[in-house]
Amino acid sequence: MKEQQPGSSGAVDSPTGGVAGPAGAAVPPVADGDGGPPALIDSDAVDTSVRSPAQRSRTFAGILVNTALANITTSYLWFALTFWVYLETRNVIATGVVGGAYMLLIALSSISFGTFVDRYRKLVVMRFAAVFTLVMFVLAGILYLLTPTTAMADLTRPWLWAFALVVLVGAVVENMRNIALSTTVTILIEPDRRANANGLVGMVQGLMFIVTSVLSGLSVGLLGMGGTVVVAVALTAVALVHLLTLRMPEEVRAAATDAHGGFDLRGAFAAVLAVSGLFALILFSTFNNFIGGVYMALMDPYGLEMFPVEIWGAVFALGATGFIVGGALIGKFGLGSNPLRTMLLAVVAMGVLGAVFTLREWAWLYVLGIWLYLVLVPFVEAAEQTVIQRVVPLERQGRVFGFAMAFESAAAPITAFLIAPIAQVWIIPYARSAEGSAQLAPLLGEGTSRGIALVFLVAGIVMIVAALLAFLTPVYRRVSASYAQVAAAGDEAVVTAPSAASSS
Repeated sequence: MKEQQPGSSGAVDSPTGGVAGPAGAAVPPVADGDGGPPALIDSDAVDTSVRSPAQRSRTFAGILVNTALANITTSYLWFALTFWVYLETRNVIATGVVGGAYMLLIALSSISFGTFVDRYRKLVVMRFAAVFTLVMFVLAGILYLLTPTTAMADLTRPWLWAFALVVLVGAVVENMRNIALSTTVTILIEPDRRANANGLVGMVQGLMFIVTSVLSGLSVGLLGMGGTVVVAVALTAVALVHLLTLRMPEEVRAAATDAHGGFDLRGAFAAVLAVSGLFALILFSTFNNFIGGVYMALMDPYGLEMFPVEIWGAVFALGATGFIVGGALIGKFGLGSNPLRTMLLAVVAMGVLGAVFTLREWAWLYVLGIWLYLVLVPFVEAAEQTVIQRVVPLERQGRVFGFAMAFESAAAPITAFLIAPIAQVWIIPYARSAEGSAQLAPLLGEGTSRGIALVFLVAGIVMIVAALLAFLTPVYRRVSASYAQVAAAGDEAVVTAPSAASSS
């Protein structure tokens, strides 16, 4: 990527989203020589000479800590909602619908989020998202307070679904901050340090899972859902107040962009296609989200059948330390000479884990399987962040990150919406019947959750086959060859230590 050069800006934003020069005329993007998408390089939008690299790093640390607090709060309420819905209904369809709806909303909204990130200053976008999320969580608290407890537990009445939807919308909009955070790495961090910054992002996400898993289970068990919402509102307000104190003078104004409207799908797709192999990279990253939809629908019900809710939160927190270990391994050793090969090998290993970690209803096997699976997640996701930051111009990064989030997030709801009803209506009753239990016992042992174990086994096998077939595709060979050429040329786009970032 051609870096943003320091410089002072005398231009102002035009009403159309372009850059108005002295005469007020919008400066058009410069077209590539090959007639492809325009190469937008707005060097006046970012002035890195305003402060030293150390000062910019401190600002990034402040933004990272603030985003971490916001993510922890959102995940805390989201995890609690999932636990609470299952405990109230004992129905995996309910958890599947809630989890699938969350990922579907992310998939539908991420391109809009990326468009807004490209069109506006990054801190402005973050503040808008923080205010919106706070309003939604307050509305959720009011709805919970006014709705009778019996009505909330009834799947045939609208109140539980309305409450869940309000929480989900607030949580989804908070994801706009994560897209903006990725672009602040480009603005604030020197090119040779961006991989390290991305690694910090991944470590923070691992910490987020650890903290929220423990707190959510304890909160639902000790405070109930009403008290949990109150805590989430308070923490969201604290994060907003802190965010209002942060400043980022390096972003003189929003970079001139070709983004239009509030949902620039065409521009996002063009920006992805403009970089050779980027679309294939996103496709490969999507593999793990197909099996992720199965886990989304059934992992919490399996764990809650095995452990009390307070203990299950702590167990999942223990498993989430795998995020930190995976991120540390990438920071130490990188992804090798071919990140795509590393990615697919990790997907194969994740499929193996998904197939075997519930072969017996043993707590230690389940916990170990979760931990190893989460160690591998950063390897699957790591290949994207640093690549995009280095090969995509800043004024298009929001839409590219949004497109990647939308594409990858769309995979999980498909499997979640499909597998939850199938498991609830057919597979689980079959596995608990005398005939089904006897047939499954030689392979899956005995226990109350053998139906879910059967789903995990099949999903893991499908994942293994899909990843192995990907190795044989022509696009894999072409993209691998292009990465080898870039590495041989010493190009800056080589991915050496990408981050362990989280859509799913």
